[in-house]
Amino acid sequence: MTTRTTHRGVAGSILAVVGLLFAVDGAGAQNRAQDPNLLEQQILKALAVKKPAIITRGLTTTVRETPEAETRLLNSVRNRTTRSITLEEREQLADLTKTKPSIDVEVNFDYGSANIGQSALPYVTALGKALSNDDLKGSTFVIAGHTDGAGSAPFNQDLSERRADSIKRYLVDHYNIPAQSLVTVGYGKSKLKNVKNPSASENRRAQVVNME
Repeated sequence: MTTRTTHRGVAGSILAVVGLLFAVDGAGAQNRAQDPNLLEQQILKALAVKKPAIITRGLTTTVRETPEAETRLLNSVRNRTTRSITLEEREQLADLTKTKPSIDVEVNFDYGSANIGQSALPYVTALGKALSNDDLKGSTFVIAGHTDGAGSAPFNQDLSERRADSIKRYLVDHYNIPAQSLVTVGYGKSKLKNVKNPSASENRRAQVVNME
């Protein structure tokens, strides 16, 4: 399996925006990518937040603060059900995640189902270990569910929400990650990663974003 990573600079702080896609590329590569320890380290690296630049003038130290609007939005959707998040709130979250450390993980769900498949366990296990790591404790994470382009928009919207919920439940139940630290949202097929091939597997993914 292979990974793909990108980075983007952000004014006031340098935040990594990382996409990690898993695809079979020979037995050896597949086994390496399914190693939970290796995956955990990849996720930790992707979601790490670099400290903002500190500007010192004389005896004054200035650090750019988190915008109040961002804090208000997160607080408004925290502890809400995935289904209750409005279209406007979904789009606002989508805009915010563009400037945050994130990782796209292909979680293999049963076809047309929100059940986490056996083949997905190495990935959700690695995700659980990473999010409960001391380096990421205290952060708020957005778990965004995405589907491919097959099927109707309402069906895929519902499916993406249920899949995001499944991942959240797994993380809470198996790794004791506080539920209030996980915000779930579904985008259905509205934000395809591979728009040229709507049925491509990379469109079926869970995006995890560190909103810290």
